[in-house]
Amino acid sequence: MRFVIVTGMSGAGKSLVTKYLEDIGFFCVDNLPPSLILKFAEISAQSEGKMEKIALVIDIRGGELLHDLFPALDEIQQSGFSYEILFLEADDDVLVKRYKESRRQHPLSQEGRLLKGIKEERKALEKIKAKANYIIDTSTLATRQLKQEINNIFLEGKTFTGIIINIVSFGFKYGIPTDCDLVFDVRFIPNPYYIAPMKLKTGKDEMVKEFVLNAPETKEFLGKLDDMLDFLIPNYIKEGKSQLDIGIGCTGGRHRSVAIADEVFRRLEEKKHRVVIEHRDIEKDSRGVGK
Repeated sequence: MRFVIVTGMSGAGKSLVTKYLEDIGFFCVDNLPPSLILKFAEISAQSEGKMEKIALVIDIRGGELLHDLFPALDEIQQSGFSYEILFLEADDDVLVKRYKESRRQHPLSQEGRLLKGIKEERKALEKIKAKANYIIDTSTLATRQLKQEINNIFLEGKTFTGIIINIVSFGFKYGIPTDCDLVFDVRFIPNPYYIAPMKLKTGKDEMVKEFVLNAPETKEFLGKLDDMLDFLIPNYIKEGKSQLDIGIGCTGGRHRSVAIADEVFRRLEEKKHRVVIEHRDIEKDSRGVGK
């Protein structure tokens, strides 16, 4: 029997995750009091295979009952049941935005400011997060990407390294993405914009891609970047970082940065990392001006 505790920050996507788990055969129960976990596990074990995959959503809505979670987990472990904890995380500003858009009230902010409630919840969940087997930061994940993460872990059994790598190509003329941990300027690479047949194309077109990736400067850059990321990623994982945002920029975000971001994405995927990619500015200024 696979027994999963789904928890984490309010607004981080637990409802969506519950639906995705149900889609792949999990029996899900929302907001179960921790004191009933052992009884529920026993009932599931006696279901003659009808409840082989269980997911319990337990979070701050339980109030003081949340303090009973650790004793309850110890109890089910002593009774011979194993469990996994999935923790959903998101940045404070993202959670604030989601709550304002949904017009819902945060469980801990009924009589105070929303951000204060979020910070109180984050503190209350510190110990649970520290015990989590899987931590997914949903701050920049689209719903399809979150669904794929759940499938990777609970359906396909892929290795969970603890970090999601987000790659974004962008144009410096439109500003540097503010959430990037690492930013690489590839404007030193020969620019396809100045070659007429490629001017109006993008870095996803084969002609542009070959031109950019075959440049000696690109080959040397990618080799050095490979070495850097091979060193950094394991150390970020060791430090507990759950998300790494990498920005790759050229002048307009249409040619060089797109081709190189796609190549970095391909290389990281080959190394079995969990990677998400976005081409932020590829459709901007589509006439190719200043690319």
